[in-house]
Amino acid sequence: MRIWLAQHRAALRDALRRLAGAPLGNILSLLVIGIVLTLPAAGWLALDNLGKAVGNAAGSQQISIFLNPDAERRDIGEIESRLRTTVPGQWRFIARETALKRLQDTEGMAEIVASLPRNPLPDAFVIEPADTRPDSLETLAGAFREWPKVAHVQLDSAWIKRFDAFLRIARLALSLLGGLLAAALVAVTFNTIRLQILAQADEIEVARLIGATDAFIRRPFQYYGALQGAFGGLLASLLIAVGSHLLSGPVGELVALYGGSFALHGPSSRDALLLTAAGAALGWLGAAFSVALHLRRETP
Repeated sequence: MRIWLAQHRAALRDALRRLAGAPLGNILSLLVIGIVLTLPAAGWLALDNLGKAVGNAAGSQQISIFLNPDAERRDIGEIESRLRTTVPGQWRFIARETALKRLQDTEGMAEIVASLPRNPLPDAFVIEPADTRPDSLETLAGAFREWPKVAHVQLDSAWIKRFDAFLRIARLALSLLGGLLAAALVAVTFNTIRLQILAQADEIEVARLIGATDAFIRRPFQYYGALQGAFGGLLASLLIAVGSHLLSGPVGELVALYGGSFALHGPSSRDALLLTAAGAALGWLGAAFSVALHLRRETP
């Protein structure tokens, strides 16, 4: 075990030495890797922010239940009991008097409300379900319509379905783009390691002559590729964080103009760790392919 760990430490030191030995070339490679990882990761983060922004928009994922005008306090209590026991999420009751007061406080509506002979507004419940999938919202709205003393159930399911379909298409497109860019990253690492192997072909040949195993020869190059990918992932996280910080102010101002409030969030520590791990894995994969191809060609 000690020998195995010593070999890996030596391979890691050798990989770090190679990274420090050609700073300009490695910086350019890191920029390429960082940009390649930034594109799909930034897209996923943008979709996540968009989903949260829409989720915070008033009424976008709410179901409104309007009661019959003859609904009594007992009927309201029965619906409250049903909501409490059968509907996961949050809900609130809006009395008809409260609704009329809000309408009266609206600019230009005071005189119109004062001229009404009676309150035409019904009692209502506004529900924010925990499960906001379009199919679940539609099923829940259908169940509400069967409840007693319910006159109308309002749900803009068409808008929600269109937005959900857009998110699915965008996620699929980003997955395809991520797959293509991952293949490109493997190819970049493959070519970088190939150049490293060609530059040290004599050393590799001598090492094989004195009994070095293929695993011993592969190890420093695989560490080199993994380190390049990991540093590229860290760079991608930094680029996304800086971009999110620069955009957070303008996005907040834009949302405020539409009467909302939303804070653009950047990559979390978990996101940065996943991006770094993904970069390291892809870099290791490219290096493994490159070294395996060279050793197979050189095997007599």
